[in-house]
Amino acid sequence: MRGAAAYGRVSVESNVLSASPHQLISMLFDGAQSAIRAAKLHMANGNVEEKGKSIGKALDIVTMGLLAALDKEKGGELAERLESIYEYVATLLLKANARNDEKLLDEAAQLLNEIGSAWKEIGQQAAAAQGA
Repeated sequence: MRGAAAYGRVSVESNVLSASPHQLISMLFDGAQSAIRAAKLHMANGNVEEKGKSIGKALDIVTMGLLAALDKEKGGELAERLESIYEYVATLLLKANARNDEKLLDEAAQLLNEIGSAWKEIGQQAAAAQGA
């Protein structure tokens, strides 16, 4: 089992090292969603410690990844709106952890999914335009 975990870490590290900035943000969205799914599973199983770790991981991704990556100078109003949404998602995650509320996790996941899907679509369109 340890070998599989080590292989997974190497695979993730390789993906990060070879990823474009756009792909890195996509990976952050995927990681946040994965952490929220894990938190819901731990919540359902009554595993408070692991639920807290998973929510903490999602929170770190949102605040130290997505929120920190915003360029307010270049992004203008869009960056400001995303900042508000990411701050709201962070609040949802904190409340979900404190209240053991799966609905708040669902709301956070839905918001991240909408933004993440749009982000990935932009990346596909940009890649198609470069290939043309």
